[in-house]
Amino acid sequence: NGCDSIVGLDLSILVSNTSNTVESSCDSYLWNGQEYISSGVYNYVTQNVDGCDSTAILDLTIYPTTYGIDSQIHCDEYTWIDGVTYTADNNSATYILSNSNGCDSVATLNLTLLSSNTSNTVESSCDSYLWNGQEYTSSGVYNYVTQNVDGCDSTAVLDLTILESVKVDTS
Repeated sequence: NGCDSIVGLDLSILVSNTSNTVESSCDSYLWNGQEYISSGVYNYVTQNVDGCDSTAILDLTIYPTTYGIDSQIHCDEYTWIDGVTYTADNNSATYILSNSNGCDSVATLNLTLLSSNTSNTVESSCDSYLWNGQEYTSSGVYNYVTQNVDGCDSTAVLDLTILESVKVDTS
């Protein structure tokens, strides 16, 4: 009709909302029922009480467990960081430390043990005995330590009896 028409508007503006979370974790992180194993930015969208989008944003850093091998070569026995003294080769012992990110750092022992050796000699001699460049004039047990081909102790033990010569005066 060409007349004014008045329309009334009853408007409600409902608000979406967003939340931000920054997290770091070792190996994996469980968030909103989902397990994450990689660093990244993840979104989770639901509806808020008003029926609008509610977006949760996760800025996630995943730090991995680190692994290393501790190779050791020793003579006869070795006490490792786990406090155990090993007397045989070992490549299966593990010990867990913390890495720079506070996550597990698993060390595995790779141990090679070399052997020391000992030899025993029993000797008797009149007045003196020459052994390994040393002259002995008294009975006793003597040790001579060198290194074997593996670089470990090689101990020679001499059990020596010195007999005194009988001097006969023929004058």
